[in-house]
Amino acid sequence: MSTRLYPLYQKGGPQLRIFLPNFWLKLIRPVHEQPPNIVQFACSMEMTKHDIKNYLEKIYDVKVAHVRTRIALGKTKRDIVKGYITKDDDVKLAYVTLPKGETFVFPDCAPDQSQQAKDEHDKALNETKKGYQTFLEKNKQRPNMPGWFRV
Repeated sequence: MSTRLYPLYQKGGPQLRIFLPNFWLKLIRPVHEQPPNIVQFACSMEMTKHDIKNYLEKIYDVKVAHVRTRIALGKTKRDIVKGYITKDDDVKLAYVTLPKGETFVFPDCAPDQSQQAKDEHDKALNETKKGYQTFLEKNKQRPNMPGWFRV
């Protein structure tokens, strides 16, 4: 089921070929609130429910209780200048239900800043505020004159 091009068979030496499927799964954060044991994936259009279940169980060693799929239609847009209509590709979404008692939580990819980084940020902010106050004090005597204008 692969559409990749492989070199033609040649008589002689060993044939070093690796056939890789065109299957892929992409973890998606759901738009609507889901139960903690349901995980949403975008997958290739050729994958069936059984393919998705085998993919997760064999490759990632994830136990799967049930798989539901749906095809989300791509958005259609009209070009304002030329007037033609374009449509984004359709996407197959898979909703994978984990067994009872298992939950999935998205990993925290951007953890909170450390206290030291926050202190440095506050210090820089205070210095900027002080510099702005001195700028205002210097130009207090010259109302309605731009700050870049010097005599």
